[in-house]
Amino acid sequence: MFSSFFSTAPPVDPNAPNFHPVSSAYQPSELFGELEPKDTEWACPGGFAVETQIFYQFLEDGSSLMCQVIHSAVGVWYPTIQFTFKYYNATTKEKTWKSVNVNNFVTPPPGLDKRSSKADEFSITYKPKPGSDTPETYLVTANLGDDLQITMEVVRPAGVPGFKVGKGHNGGFSYFGPDPKNAEGYVVHRFWPRTFATGMLVHKGQATPFKGPGMFVHAIQGMRPNLVAARWNFAHFQSEQHGGVSAVQMDFTTTEAYGRKGAGSGSVTVNVGSLVLGGKLAAVTAETKWPDEEPAANAGVISRAIHSKTAHDPDTGYNAPTEIVFRWAAPSIVPDAPGPIDATLTMDIGQPNAYKGLIEKVDVLAEIPYVIKTMVNYVAGTKPYIYQWVNPATLHVNVPAGLIPGVSGTTEVEGTVYSEATFIS
Repeated sequence: MFSSFFSTAPPVDPNAPNFHPVSSAYQPSELFGELEPKDTEWACPGGFAVETQIFYQFLEDGSSLMCQVIHSAVGVWYPTIQFTFKYYNATTKEKTWKSVNVNNFVTPPPGLDKRSSKADEFSITYKPKPGSDTPETYLVTANLGDDLQITMEVVRPAGVPGFKVGKGHNGGFSYFGPDPKNAEGYVVHRFWPRTFATGMLVHKGQATPFKGPGMFVHAIQGMRPNLVAARWNFAHFQSEQHGGVSAVQMDFTTTEAYGRKGAGSGSVTVNVGSLVLGGKLAAVTAETKWPDEEPAANAGVISRAIHSKTAHDPDTGYNAPTEIVFRWAAPSIVPDAPGPIDATLTMDIGQPNAYKGLIEKVDVLAEIPYVIKTMVNYVAGTKPYIYQWVNPATLHVNVPAGLIPGVSGTTEVEGTVYSEATFIS
């Protein structure tokens, strides 16, 4: 436990890279790494780590819901496991949020593997159906109190495999510290970029059946969250048009401490994304933005979330976005439809005091468990916030022939986008 106080390792060059982004680790032809069974198993890491599984779903009326399990390890403390649920009714603008610290968390449950988990308050059961149109399924049930229960079946269509950026054991990982093989920390994401859910929500005694498209992500932050990143962006677009369309993008920007020239060279942005077009996973994108380089306008692979317009938000103290532009570009990975793919999603969300489709400005410190709050030393005077929106949106795509039936070149796809912008420091 105390060996790090007496390290005999050779001194590290202070200007050596101490951040190794997944978005720079693979060639354009190597970005798609199909998920292996162990990728979505619960790792339950110790030390300082947060592991999560999140199901994001849209409903037919444009409403959205999220179910999330969070496993938080804080040093020598016993892990905290939360089940978090959020439902936003697009018609009434009512939001329902519940976070429960669960009891008797187990993975794997008896007779299942570590892709499943359960506690007194919920169960998530993984069921494979190889060779079928829906080869993988999660059954999610949660009893979050007398006034809130949910049951849903989430299926992954055969044409949309789960992915990470890059194949093999290291696929998906960004590493912090001078030596990736003995990293100080890491971040990894694994995605199902398009799913379909059917379920029942029981709220205040009223049962509401629902169905709709969505996505699933399994992620781990293997270090203190305030050291991982100063900013995060996320977009999740789904449409039933053209046989099923999805556009997903996630990025994070490191703190000043981690970059390619050691401490002080940070603010590196790692962006990963995907496009599902015509019901098939068509492209995986990944791009690194270094603070001392302008990204190339005509790069072969583009994966970018730009706060193209901002305004000061007195509620949070941050310069918050009023317009966000998400851009994807990469070669098609569909064998019978080769060629470049390009897609853009522009969100005009209005001013911070009158946002369109705002679900919430989440005060993170008010929602994380007390034990984590005491161990995570946020800089005095800073307060992390997550902005969450859901809105109708148009995805502008340019596709090669054969990818979407009857479409070659540019087209517009109407759908719904859930998005987040997170400010940590």
